[in-house]
Amino acid sequence: MMPSSTMKAIIQRVTRGSVTVNSQTIGSIGPGYVVLLGVREGDSDDDARVLACKTVHLRIFSDEAGKMNRAIQDINGDILVISQFTLYADTRKGNRPSFVRAAPPATAEALYERYVAALRAELGHARVQTGRFRATMLVELVNDGPVTLELSTD
Repeated sequence: MMPSSTMKAIIQRVTRGSVTVNSQTIGSIGPGYVVLLGVREGDSDDDARVLACKTVHLRIFSDEAGKMNRAIQDINGDILVISQFTLYADTRKGNRPSFVRAAPPATAEALYERYVAALRAELGHARVQTGRFRATMLVELVNDGPVTLELSTD
């Protein structure tokens, strides 16, 4: 039986963020979001599209009154998306996590790319940076607030 789909994104509001692979910075943003994206077995193209829409319309930037009332488009912010299969770690049995709930790499990469494409369709290509799928990455960020939220498609 296929598990229910629950693609998830950990959204961190940041003043800046970057990702480095093999000592080379491959993505860098100013104010906006660093998104850690987890793809689960059973997720679909629709999950990627819905989650991207939720991400773009999330209102967690302050307005003139100091209320979280502005979305990423309202501040002309950027997004850095990092694939994060470890969001589906299962630690119920022992101390070594299992990742059997994470989607297989080929499926996860395709849905990661669809999520990124949906963000770029809304915000433009230049405003959405990425890490490198299946690479060992160093991710740096300055969390603003701090504000960290989980979005999912469940």
